[in-house]
Amino acid sequence: MAIKKQYLKSKPVCKVTFSVPAKEAKSVAVVGSFNEWNTKATELKKQKNGTFKGTLDLAKDTSYEFRYVVDGTYVNDEQADAFAYSEFASAENCVINL
Repeated sequence: MAIKKQYLKSKPVCKVTFSVPAKEAKSVAVVGSFNEWNTKATELKKQKNGTFKGTLDLAKDTSYEFRYVVDGTYVNDEQADAFAYSEFASAENCVINL
């Protein structure tokens, strides 16, 4: 899994690209504090090489909690900037700092 950050000079925004290698998966989404944890809001698109990818414009100077949903199962990204325990999920969420 990979997270790529591209800061824009013209706006206080960072383009964040989420990549999840999941050749066998039927669907992958990224959910988090930026989309109200809505599993339908940010579905990633499957590439020819089997990686699911999607880009979001997120406000910089902000931290967001997130996780991936791979075929209905919540998965963390080991390359996240940090991790935060969630009482609601009884699990750790990934954190991205922009």
